[in-house]
Amino acid sequence: MLAAALAIAVIALTACATLETVPTGHIDPTARENGFGIEGRLSARRGTAALASNFTWSHTRAHDRLDFASPLGQIFARASGSMEGGVNVEHADGRSDSYSDWSTLSQALFGLAIPVDDLSTWILGAPRPEQPFTIERDFAGRPSVLRQHGWEVVYSYGAADPRERPKRLVLRNNDAEPIEVRVVIDRWD
Repeated sequence: MLAAALAIAVIALTACATLETVPTGHIDPTARENGFGIEGRLSARRGTAALASNFTWSHTRAHDRLDFASPLGQIFARASGSMEGGVNVEHADGRSDSYSDWSTLSQALFGLAIPVDDLSTWILGAPRPEQPFTIERDFAGRPSVLRQHGWEVVYSYGAADPRERPKRLVLRNNDAEPIEVRVVIDRWD
């Protein structure tokens, strides 16, 4: 009788068990190494200089590709490259430019030095491992404020789930004329 009850309990528990999956949009600690794709909007301001753009970003360990588009969806620049190999930019008018790194590109393209090299880690809510940092966490244990490399990154999330990926980042540097970059993420892949 006891064996039959145990067998029924095991069958019932097995029938109720499901494989746990990580829902789309949740934090994957290996995303920087394995890659990610995001779509969203960014704006940056330094003094009276400002810019705004839609973007699509495809990141892998070896390569990044960023498409910058107008609010109507017209791509005005496509940047691709790696941390070690420099960055190439194709403009909508057919011109092509090369830059030594992503920060130099952002300075040339937007007139603002945006820390794109660091952003591929920060966007995941993680610090760059080779640099000192401080981090504050929210009630769910997620990063809420990260300070590193002269920048402060403030994170916002769309839900209370502790695995939720950031939906919004606000980056500020501590220069005499500070830069503020706002990133809104509409879709994670």
